[in-house]
Amino acid sequence: MTLASLISSGPALLARRLLILVLAGLLIFHHSVMLCEALLDLDKHPPTLFDRVQWLLRAAIASSLLLVVWGKPRALWGMWISIAGLVATQYWAHFGELPVEFTRGRHPLSYLKGFIFPTLITLAFRRRATRLA
Repeated sequence: MTLASLISSGPALLARRLLILVLAGLLIFHHSVMLCEALLDLDKHPPTLFDRVQWLLRAAIASSLLLVVWGKPRALWGMWISIAGLVATQYWAHFGELPVEFTRGRHPLSYLKGFIFPTLITLAFRRRATRLA
């Protein structure tokens, strides 16, 4: 039995699928809650272009993660593009000096934490184990 076949079968496969389900579920929940909170605050202040771009990206993240959970490999591309876009908007807010709360007191590298879960999901999603022998 090779290492590649061990990783792609049995308990290891179950663990990878469970990791995808848990991490994607957390991200879907987080971005859905953020969308709901933003939409509930519409009566308090009118949305800006920045708000609308973030809503669109959060919806794209949640929908692409649903497809990832359902096992669609191309959904990983959508996940990465939308998360990279969201991180880019956070840099836009940070360096563009937009009047948003989340940039106060944050180091510019702290936004890169947004890539940790997607990296783990991508590594766990491997369709075919690479041949190591």
